[in-house]
Amino acid sequence: MDAELAAALDGMPYVGLADPVKARTAMRDLAAALDEPVTGAGAEIQDRTIPGPPGAPPVPVRIYRPERAARPAPVLVYFHGGGFVTGGLENEHGRCAAFAAKDGIAVVSVDYRLAPEHPFPDGFEDCYAATVWAHEHAAGFGGDPERVAVGGGSAGGALAAAVALRARDEGGPPLVFQMLLYPVLDDRMDTPSMRAFTEPPLFNRTDVEHMWRHYLGGRVGVPAYAAPARAADLSGLPPAYVLVAEFDPLRDEDLAYAHRLIVSGVSTEVHHVPGACHGFDGIMTARLGRLAFAEERAVLRRNLVRGPAGRLDNTIAK
Repeated sequence: MDAELAAALDGMPYVGLADPVKARTAMRDLAAALDEPVTGAGAEIQDRTIPGPPGAPPVPVRIYRPERAARPAPVLVYFHGGGFVTGGLENEHGRCAAFAAKDGIAVVSVDYRLAPEHPFPDGFEDCYAATVWAHEHAAGFGGDPERVAVGGGSAGGALAAAVALRARDEGGPPLVFQMLLYPVLDDRMDTPSMRAFTEPPLFNRTDVEHMWRHYLGGRVGVPAYAAPARAADLSGLPPAYVLVAEFDPLRDEDLAYAHRLIVSGVSTEVHHVPGACHGFDGIMTARLGRLAFAEERAVLRRNLVRGPAGRLDNTIAK
């Protein structure tokens, strides 16, 4: 593993997923240890609730709107990671604030319901409902309904991929992009990387086993909206960016999904990062983490942000 990442992780809280209550406490500690101060300058930030799925409670969201947007801003609906069991809006606050303040993107960060109290499909339904809402109400928060994307890391990447599948299948929001950061995709756990990485740091095979147990709740027959790698057809999906880490049990399922997207005719950019571990883009004290986050911002700008002449912008704001 990259020496800077290894040094940064030394002594960090480990979020094992066997016990959800302990995992949530450890995730808050980890997020606090990794987080850099965020001022929110350049973005208007609002916490609110929006209608949830039919018969379900409202969904809390945090909306980030660029302060100096001269035109309707592209919209990113973002889903946090945490193995479907932990995490919340605070985990992604710095990331989402940067996308809005520095890159001119309106972000809707979704606080979906967590397993095991709410196994699949509850969290997924929240995410899909939030995406539909963001598309229908984009103008109300300065967003452009014609440029709505989904994204997330780890479990959030799984939810983003699943929302994109459902939007395609049901003629839902016409998504223009999906950003999948080291996403959880395959409950079958039958890859070389899944067999190789059985110990910490951050996320390992044992964690994946507990994650799927909590999220699936013992269901028989796993649908593609729970584990997107099970989707028989990936054609017709929005363009994708897939970030893959070398020392991640999810590495091979991520590479396989990216390859399937490509051969299905989906415009796909895939970046496999040597020396990186799961969640490395949140470690700003390491060069690889900073580079990865800078690339994510650049990718979003290339795919979502239009300049004054209407062309997509391939630069990155400082």
